[in-house]
Amino acid sequence: MSLPPTTTPSGDEPPIRGRDDACPGALRLHPADDGSLARIRVPGGLLTARQAAVVGRVAEELGDGRLDITSRGNLQVRGLEAGCGAELAARLRTAGLLPSDRHDRVRNVVASPLSGLDGEGYADVTGWVRELDAVLCGGTPAEHGELSGLSGRFLFALDDGRGDVATLGADVTLIATPDGGALLRMAATACRADGAGADRRVVADDVAQRGAGGGGDTPRAVLWVRGGDAPRAAALAAAEFLTRARESGTRAWRVRELPAQHAVTTEGVAARLAAAGIDAVPQPDAPGPQTPQPPPAPGLVTGPEGRHAVSVAVPLGRADADQWRLLTALASRSGADELRMTPWRGVVLPGLSPDDARDACSALSEAGLVTAPDSPWLGVGACTGRPGCAKSLADVRADTARMVADTERGAGGTARGAAGAKRRAGSTARGAAGAERVAGDTAPGDDRNEPGPGTGTGPDPDLVPGPGPDPEPGPEPGPGPGTGPGPGTAPLPVYVSGCERRCGHPGGRWVDALATGDAGYRVAVRGAGRDTPEADSVDVTAEQLAGAVAAARGTT
Repeated sequence: MSLPPTTTPSGDEPPIRGRDDACPGALRLHPADDGSLARIRVPGGLLTARQAAVVGRVAEELGDGRLDITSRGNLQVRGLEAGCGAELAARLRTAGLLPSDRHDRVRNVVASPLSGLDGEGYADVTGWVRELDAVLCGGTPAEHGELSGLSGRFLFALDDGRGDVATLGADVTLIATPDGGALLRMAATACRADGAGADRRVVADDVAQRGAGGGGDTPRAVLWVRGGDAPRAAALAAAEFLTRARESGTRAWRVRELPAQHAVTTEGVAARLAAAGIDAVPQPDAPGPQTPQPPPAPGLVTGPEGRHAVSVAVPLGRADADQWRLLTALASRSGADELRMTPWRGVVLPGLSPDDARDACSALSEAGLVTAPDSPWLGVGACTGRPGCAKSLADVRADTARMVADTERGAGGTARGAAGAKRRAGSTARGAAGAERVAGDTAPGDDRNEPGPGTGTGPDPDLVPGPGPDPEPGPEPGPGPGTGPGPGTAPLPVYVSGCERRCGHPGGRWVDALATGDAGYRVAVRGAGRDTPEADSVDVTAEQLAGAVAAARGTT
């Protein structure tokens, strides 16, 4: 018997969760049309070369051979056969990728992917990542509470001070400061203290634009802590959230869902830290999230002491077996012996000599990965589509690949001049019902901007009844790779969806290409937090998609 459906607030009430979140994990597999799906948490996106090789063999021997990188820098294996769960878990445990069964789905940590590699930022936060993961999995309940009670959507972000992951809408954020410390920042509560409530569709944008108060009357908790205390302080802040969630009776999954009277406060977090022997200084005037910083550009990354890194974008976040083997081999030959997955579905290979880095760029480009900052793949995403999703009306990934190829060849003009393109001002009604995604529930860092599991069982479970799987939330709202923070600065991100649920679409302004059948798409620009397109939509064939999207992005 299934649990009751999740209820959606009327606007002035927090959501009342009738079930646990349905995010897949390494132990909780999700059945899809193309076999079961597993989501492997990789805190900070950090993988040793040996771990990467293990995951590659898992995908080839147990799944369909491909690996999806999510918007939280996690990995997904698709096409798993029934009954392989025990073997999958055993392999991951041996590789150190499943350190605690009870904490499998709570190890959601994004981190600045170039931290310690390019001389930017105030600290190398990779050490924070490993320490936080250890605390999450092994902390004593007496000090931290039982952190396995966190939902699979709860997110930690560790920013080295450059501001790249601090704007991804995490529940708990650590930001390195020039004095060797860290700002510990909690997400703002969406519901206002006066009971008026905030429109949940625009909460994340509101928070990003208005600073510490999050646009409402419930300020976010911000404290300064010593750098050495930062990971433990983040875990204690999460424990404070769990206490508030229990008191509220709402079974909230994320900090912003708490009712105002049960918000996580500076005083509450400070008291918990003090009880654990951690000095914390409230920062009432600390600014909120600023303009999102761009993700690492594809190509060479120059670092100190003659060491380089290579930043690679993975088209649609999916690497085939050959591509993953190449990434693993290059990582194993580097001085760092690791690779880093990013919240923008890319990979960074650190520790290379200048010559090796240039050779790696060439080999990766030949393998179909993106190593140039002007690639037409940047800023383009798509849901899983057919055949993996039963609800999809098209093979959107194949159509997206053709769209990018047409763009590269300069053949996109076919749609711009298509006299038969059908413009519809009122076409938003059909798309609106499935487009209500909370700006923070699927971005990088939130796994919303993930292409979620892409199983077609629904977008954000906040809005879709039933116990379907949850897309990974990822960076919250914000532009995709290769895009700027707003209109007029760079082409808008593009997302191609197989159905009106639009699983995994980006936040902010974006170009929506929605499948309407086997060979048709409706293209429109959607604004942050709005269900209604900013202008009339245009109906085109799959062959005309490149031109219509280019016109909508303003690149023609």
